[in-house]
Amino acid sequence: MIKKFKSEIIFYWIIVLVFSQNIFAQNTPVSEKPNVLFIAVDDLNDWTGYLGGHPQAKTPNIDRLASEGVGFTRAYCSAPLCNPSRISLLTGILPSNSGVYGNGERLREKLPTATILMQYLKQYGYNTQGGGKIFHAANNPGDVASWDFYFKANDVTRASGRDIDLPKDAWAPWGAIDVEDEEMLDVKVVNWAISELEKSHDKPFFLACGFTKPHLPWYVPQKYFDMHPLDDIILPKTKDDDRNDLPEYGKKLAREVHTISTGQNHIKSGKEDHELVLKYDQWHKGVQAYLATISFVDAYVGKLLDALENSEYADNTIVVLWGDHGWHLGEKQHWRKHALWENTTRTPLIISAPKSIEKNRLCESPVSFIDIYPTLIELCGLPEREELDGKSFVPLLHNPDAKWDKPVLTTYGKGNHAIRTERWRYIHYFDGTDELYDHQKDPEEWKNIADVPKYRSVIEELKNSLPKTERD
Repeated sequence: MIKKFKSEIIFYWIIVLVFSQNIFAQNTPVSEKPNVLFIAVDDLNDWTGYLGGHPQAKTPNIDRLASEGVGFTRAYCSAPLCNPSRISLLTGILPSNSGVYGNGERLREKLPTATILMQYLKQYGYNTQGGGKIFHAANNPGDVASWDFYFKANDVTRASGRDIDLPKDAWAPWGAIDVEDEEMLDVKVVNWAISELEKSHDKPFFLACGFTKPHLPWYVPQKYFDMHPLDDIILPKTKDDDRNDLPEYGKKLAREVHTISTGQNHIKSGKEDHELVLKYDQWHKGVQAYLATISFVDAYVGKLLDALENSEYADNTIVVLWGDHGWHLGEKQHWRKHALWENTTRTPLIISAPKSIEKNRLCESPVSFIDIYPTLIELCGLPEREELDGKSFVPLLHNPDAKWDKPVLTTYGKGNHAIRTERWRYIHYFDGTDELYDHQKDPEEWKNIADVPKYRSVIEELKNSLPKTERD
């Protein structure tokens, strides 16, 4: 009887606590709710100063933001592809639960009743505005109900920087273009976002600025290439026989086959990207172009941050900067994304909130982008949503050294998953084959130890974090 009475008392106080938190969040004056500046960068891997992914990366503005908040050194996407990565982040639903695995699935066909992050903020008085690439396509709101306004810029830069002397079968979508910065789509979106920061707003705002770069093609003005002289370019660390210990499906993911566009037709050349890069001596030029395009993005991240600092919102705005997935530039003789290794899944994540989190701190704990939605609404003082797949990592923003042992799940197609912990990366393919890497000894993921008997217990433990069910 006494135990029952105690249980009822505990249950009562839990209800009171949850109810009071909801009331507090709903009754918080609009003027006291923080604004959100939400910066998405397309195809950006760890080639930033604060992550040290490449020694020649020049990102002083992204690094400045990291110095103003918490920069995550092990942040991972939920899918190494634009559409599923962005939809999972914005819905808080994992690809294995949504069925959004590729770029062809449509959000509302798969998740007709999902409450998008922006929709949830709107319910609590936020004005939501966006521009550029936030969902899968640039200049496309992706979900009309999510926005109060979506800015569309006229993209007039059709110029190609590709070397005209290269044969048509060469894969080299990069080079300098003779245009002013102001003609670039990303610059137009940033200038629009700056104009919003210069206005007076009577409601808290969620302002999303989505960069389309450094997504291919890597065409940016010459001055950004000049920041990275071709003769000085350092190539990524690679191992010529790196594919030898991969299972067959892993090898298939590494073999990106070049596609030639001819009008409305797409013809497979039969040549892998890396094979063509080597054949036409484009590796140094490709690395230079990626670095140049990152420097272009960084310059305009800086202009956006300057505008915020000079605005009336500097002391009450959360800034979130994230890349949608990683990118290979020859590692495992692979280019682009479309795989489950470290290079394809790791990307920057920085969160700054002037009043409530640590400054100039790095967090080494692995975190997932599926956790951004619950984290952001907690920072905004809104009620948590138990139906989300993620977990708020606000404790890490208060103490980046806090214990955090939540494995990260990344999915690329039904049945193909990677599990990342502080030490291990485990990859499990639909056909039952797998890969295991020990990041304490092998940060480049050059040695697949999945078949080494002494690691079978490690694999069995990591398998517990694989999805129990998967949606078609």
